[in-house]
Amino acid sequence: MISIQQIQYILTLNEEKQFQRASELCFVTQPTLSMQVKKAEETLGAPIFDRSRNPLKLTAFGEELLPIFKDVISEYEKIERAVQKKEGVFREEIRMAVIPTISSYMLPDMYAKWREYLPNVQLTIEEMKTEEILIALENRKIDIGILAGPVANSKWRTIPLFQEEIKAFFPSLKKKGVKVEELMNEHPWLLTQGNCLRTQMVHFCALKSTESQDDWDYEGGSIDLLEKMVELHGGYTIVPEFYAKGGKKGYKRITSSTGEIPAREVIALIPNKSSKWEYLEAIIRRVQLKYGEKSKKNLSILSWK
Repeated sequence: MISIQQIQYILTLNEEKQFQRASELCFVTQPTLSMQVKKAEETLGAPIFDRSRNPLKLTAFGEELLPIFKDVISEYEKIERAVQKKEGVFREEIRMAVIPTISSYMLPDMYAKWREYLPNVQLTIEEMKTEEILIALENRKIDIGILAGPVANSKWRTIPLFQEEIKAFFPSLKKKGVKVEELMNEHPWLLTQGNCLRTQMVHFCALKSTESQDDWDYEGGSIDLLEKMVELHGGYTIVPEFYAKGGKKGYKRITSSTGEIPAREVIALIPNKSSKWEYLEAIIRRVQLKYGEKSKKNLSILSWK
């Protein structure tokens, strides 16, 4: 049967779609990687990759084997952890990805708490957009993703964390709240394409994604910078509720003509088969305790797509 090393080569090659980059990541020469993959295919009796395609693509046989290979590597890692625990040198590694509009407030709030409750864990946190998180989960490059839902995929376990309103940062408006219709004639300062909060704003406020009231415009990836543009040049931008609790004034509740309040549901996604559940559960519980509140009325949960 093929070796663990050959399986790892196959998984890396599938992720990178070309031999040169995969060989660099596997710390072997390109001919060595190619030879080992070829040997694995000969042992299994059929090609795993269609080499006539550029970029490289799995064959139907390769597609069938891919989830099995991933499970094999996962089980092999369990053996390594068991040995490390026996020798007293075990330290779990958790790889987390969080979308930027959540990480902007969650990491300052939660980092110290996570370290306190997980002293023997090496926690690596990276900001990713939603689509990037889904790809990273698929390729098992992360153990947990925190993002705005909903996401439906039988491969992953979805855990609701909390719901939060989406508010308008509109300091020139003196009222406590604002109707969607009132926003129609104001300049929207939008996050860049690919940010789910931008998509939610476009949906709820019935904006065109490329709409601008002015000849000059700016789109950004930082809520803080968009707020500065609002303060300097007027208009409004939207922010998540827990970001808006930072002490600054000027945040307004948005309501529709029917009284609905825009909101999003923040979720955690983890693989169905995870040997790290006890650690992931500790991370999840801390988040739920921090932000979980009783469900509010009239919330309209917006889609990130």
